Amino acid sequence: MTAQATQEAALSSERRPGTDVSKADIISFEPATGAEIWRGKPCEIDEVVTRARQAWPGWAAQPLANRMELVRRFANEVRKEADTLARTIAREVGKPLWEANAEVESVINKVEVSIRSYAERTSQRKLDSALQGTMAVRHKPHGVLVVLGPYNYPAHLPGAHIVPALIAGNVVIFKPSEKAPASGEILIRCFHRAGMSSSVVQLAVGGPEEGQAFVAHEGVDGILFTGSANTGLAINRRLATRPDKVVALEMGGNNPIVVWDTPKLTDAAAIVVQSAFATAGQRCTAARRLIVRDTIYDALMAEVKALADRLIVGAPFDDPAPFMGPVIDNAAADGLTESFLYLLSNGGRAIKHLVRPDETLPFLSPAIIDTTAMADRPDVELFGPILQVIKVSDFDGAIAEANRTRFGLAASLVGGTPQEYNRFWANVRAGIVNWNRPTTGPSHAAPMGGIGLSGNHRPSGYYAADYCAYPVASGEMEQPRAMIGVGLK
Repeated sequence: MTAQATQEAALSSERRPGTDVSKADIISFEPATGAEIWRGKPCEIDEVVTRARQAWPGWAAQPLANRMELVRRFANEVRKEADTLARTIAREVGKPLWEANAEVESVINKVEVSIRSYAERTSQRKLDSALQGTMAVRHKPHGVLVVLGPYNYPAHLPGAHIVPALIAGNVVIFKPSEKAPASGEILIRCFHRAGMSSSVVQLAVGGPEEGQAFVAHEGVDGILFTGSANTGLAINRRLATRPDKVVALEMGGNNPIVVWDTPKLTDAAAIVVQSAFATAGQRCTAARRLIVRDTIYDALMAEVKALADRLIVGAPFDDPAPFMGPVIDNAAADGLTESFLYLLSNGGRAIKHLVRPDETLPFLSPAIIDTTAMADRPDVELFGPILQVIKVSDFDGAIAEANRTRFGLAASLVGGTPQEYNRFWANVRAGIVNWNRPTTGPSHAAPMGGIGLSGNHRPSGYYAADYCAYPVASGEMEQPRAMIGVGLK
């Protein structure tokens, strides 16, 4: 057995605290092969929450400088584990190794960004007045926060919640996606090796049932969620009568990319392909709809199809390296195949068919379908490599088509004039609006979030500090000084 295999076997067999042996195992399978790579017991909810509540006062009392130093040590531990973590991500969710390596780098880089963000977004302020004393603004942590992670970025996206929450003085319970527990386990191990106790940052393995239990638990002060709109809506409904709990929802999108007049159609096609097919289309910011001016439609689509035809689809460690791997599992591949057939049978015209070479594995080719003629285009997030194309004749029509969705995460304009981009920016409903850039790959130094079914106005990214601590206003004087000047007998 190789050293790598030994590590992976250890991950599978290690007992984790707070588990209930009576529950069915959570099992993680490798999408590219179908092999089992991790197995573990679901957590015991009450035990996990009790440990977190007991740990919170001590962690919140730590000086801010100490908490920042510990998350910096976490970044160093991730550097040490970078190869193991990247290979585990690649195996567990099917990403090409180059993309998994990039995700690990994002986990590391996000630490310093989070420290800067906390200093800027939650800075202390004092307003002095000789007679009125001092008005101070400081921030407090919420308490016990549960991070519910996705499978598409099983380390970076949870880390983008966990690190800011810890800096602010919260303790964290992290429930990774049941499809990516091995990656989550390594991530939490890095926090523990950095010097944070297993009660301050806990791994809580589980499926939907455990997620629902955490949402409803009285000992939990907030839910930080990244995932599908359906699950986010369920969380929102469950906590609609609980304004005492902070809820940050980062959900998906039916994201538009508009291509307008440009002499650089080859570059435009590359931006479209990157937006639609990176991570096999399994990004919340992926372009789902390509809206293109009719006068450049034929030329652009020829470029887009030619480039999509060249994309290598393969297993994470293939040589040459693939552009995209499989989708997460066979159920996802089945659903995407059915969705493509629905579009095709309801007025869609295939430009590039969705192909599944092996029915036993979830590899899919990138697919492109013109849905201009569909009378009722479904407003859903097809979380995979399917790009719908809509032809329009004027810019107002392009903006209207871009806004023809209940979602509002990301939108891009490729081509056009500065004046047209200003109109696009002003009128498109989305939390991320780009010009001549893909819809994907938002900056760490910017907010990451959307409106409509894409979020609840609590963006993560650079603005994560906003929902990890709450402001407290304090009127302060060193000695009491007061009198009542009117209304006395």
